[in-house]
Amino acid sequence: MTAGAEGTGRDPGLQPERTRLAWRRTTLSAAVATVLALKAALHGRPSAAGVLAGAVCCALWLALLGIAHSRVRALTTTPRPPVLAPRQATAAVLCAGALAVCAVVLVLQ
Repeated sequence: MTAGAEGTGRDPGLQPERTRLAWRRTTLSAAVATVLALKAALHGRPSAAGVLAGAVCCALWLALLGIAHSRVRALTTTPRPPVLAPRQATAAVLCAGALAVCAVVLVLQ
C-alpha cells in the first residue's frame, strides 16, 4: 500500500480552498486596518504627516490586494496551483509590515 493522496483519501481541492479563504481574510483585515488608519489620520485637525501616512496605508493596502488577487486567481484557474513565488511572498510580507508601521506612526502622532 502506498502512502499518498490516494491512500489517505485526502481531497486535493480543500487546501487551495483554505488558502483562498485565508487570502480573503487577510485582505479584509488589512482593509479594516486601513479604514481605521484613515479615520485616525483625518480625525480632528489633520496634519500633513497624518495625511501622508494615511495615503501610504491606502497604497500599501492596494498593493496587498493586488498580490492577494493574483494568488487567488492562480488558485482558481488550475487544478494544481503553482507554489507562491518568493517575490510575491516577500512583497506581501513587506506590505503587511509597512502597513503596521504606518498604523503605529498614526497612533503615536
